[in-house]
Amino acid sequence: MRRLPIKIITALIVLVLLFALAPFGTVPAGHRGVKTTFGSPSDEVLSEGIHFRIPLAQKINLVNVSIQKGEGEGDAASRDLQIVHTRVALNYHVKPEGAVSIFRDLGNQPGERMIIPSVQEAVKAVTARFTAEELIAKRTDVRDQIVTQLRERLARHAIVVDEFSIVNFNFSKSFNEAIEAKTTAEQLKLKAERDLLRIEVEARQRVAQAKAEAESLAIQRQQVTPELIRLREMENQRLAIEKWDGKLPNVAGGAIPFINVK
Repeated sequence: MRRLPIKIITALIVLVLLFALAPFGTVPAGHRGVKTTFGSPSDEVLSEGIHFRIPLAQKINLVNVSIQKGEGEGDAASRDLQIVHTRVALNYHVKPEGAVSIFRDLGNQPGERMIIPSVQEAVKAVTARFTAEELIAKRTDVRDQIVTQLRERLARHAIVVDEFSIVNFNFSKSFNEAIEAKTTAEQLKLKAERDLLRIEVEARQRVAQAKAEAESLAIQRQQVTPELIRLREMENQRLAIEKWDGKLPNVAGGAIPFINVK
């Protein structure tokens, strides 16, 4: 009866030691593990699941390989020396096979040590190739050039750029006012050109209408002959006879009108 409590106590001590020493480590989904022995990383990348480790001597360090999102902003100078404040967004992930490199070379901090400075450098380099107006008009080209530089630089460190977008460009107040004034002037110019075109079209229409009327009158004058005039007179007399009721007008004094009827 005296040995039973000792066995129970021994079992409890073993369980506590196993729990405290933790001879097994777990790599969760979306991560890879890097095992270190007294701080020295091995070259093996541990996949998701449970892995054995030597208590106190070895440790399993987790490296995130899922898609992560980062946003940042900064100032740069355009080709025409305008200060441009740019805000960008980036989706990226670490290559699973590059987990050891990320842990060893970047201290498991790819965002702070590599991605942020790379984005800043690429944005400044590409922004300097365009004028301020071109940055607005050629926004897609600007983005594509930034992405190309980022992918080339980050690929050397096992980082993949999934998506990149320029959230916004901001310029100085004076530049924004100049752009607004230029836009207003262009709109007024277009309106004036449209009004001038409308006036020219209406003028041509009036000229064409007057020309057609003149030509019509000229044709009518050419068609009026003495025979046509006599024919119209005879037609008018015939109509007058048809309308006469046979009664002579009652006229006080004067001669009776003579009607020439043939």
